[in-house]
Amino acid sequence: MRIHLHSAHVVVVIAIALFSALMLAVRFQTTSWRGIAFQALIANLGAIAAVVAFEMVTG
Repeated sequence: MRIHLHSAHVVVVIAIALFSALMLAVRFQTTSWRGIAFQALIANLGAIAAVVAFEMVTG
């Protein structure tokens, strides 16, 4: 199965990642740079997984 990601998908990934990072920051109130980096990593991985899952369902 081939997955085709277009520029609209990239925009959605960025939007989901930013929103997720904001929600994680509000929820956990991390003060160290490692915690912030970990939250950003988790948010980005979740955003990518959401867009790929949507692409697989609709594609």
